[in-house]
Amino acid sequence: MNRLFLLAAGLCLTLSGMAQVDTTGRATDTTTRPNDTLHVGNLVIVRNGKPDWDNPEYVRVRRHHNWTGRPPKVSTDWCILDLGIAYFNDKTDYTSAAAQKFAPNSTKDWFKLNNGKSVDVNIWLFMQRFSLIKNVVNLKWGLGIELNNYRYEENIRYKINPTTVIMDTINFTKDKLAVDYVTIPLMLNFNFTPHRRNNPYGFSVGASIGYRYSSRQKFKSHEFGKQKTFNDFDLETWKLSYVAELELGWVKFYGSYAVKSMFTNGLNQIPYTVGIRLGAW
Repeated sequence: MNRLFLLAAGLCLTLSGMAQVDTTGRATDTTTRPNDTLHVGNLVIVRNGKPDWDNPEYVRVRRHHNWTGRPPKVSTDWCILDLGIAYFNDKTDYTSAAAQKFAPNSTKDWFKLNNGKSVDVNIWLFMQRFSLIKNVVNLKWGLGIELNNYRYEENIRYKINPTTVIMDTINFTKDKLAVDYVTIPLMLNFNFTPHRRNNPYGFSVGASIGYRYSSRQKFKSHEFGKQKTFNDFDLETWKLSYVAELELGWVKFYGSYAVKSMFTNGLNQIPYTVGIRLGAW
């Protein structure tokens, strides 16, 4: 009977020891505190973890991420919106024969803009970044349309065949020149937070090329209501510009400055824009 009792007791001790063996990879060192771990999908459940108050029955649950934290080599942002203001740097010599032929008796004041209503709206179908050096230095490009609207304070009118500018006797309540481009920017991007997928900190510099696909003058008066004239108005077909972007997390700015005048002759008005960008980067 004593032998049977001793055998049963030994068997129970053996089974008890086997029940405490960690099947989840726990260390077998008995000098350290047991730390049973169970993996359920992408969850990691740790029993007997050691919180601040040293509760032996404390259970910790943490989520296991498979993402290594390395950003992709190529990233794309879709449907980006720019809202800004449109200006031009007027370097026209109004005493020259070319300027007076294009706009007889004109002065610089003829083309003064209403800065609060001269707007720039850009809609980018996409922007894409290619990593050159560890996602810190990138090549950035995109495709979209630029909508430049120049709102005049004076009552000037563009006449066609040939293109000339006159000071109209009608008092316009709205008088603007709208020029639209399909544009491709190409920039060198410096990203100071490469592990942030959205709203990074950095800047970009480069150039863009735009193709003018539409231009029109729109005016509104009490006498004739709304009127539109579609023409090229001797505007350049292509616009080459220097471009820059500044990314400060949620806040993003952009700017552009054309290489030359937007007119082929007569006027030397170099367009530029500044504004804010609504997008992930």
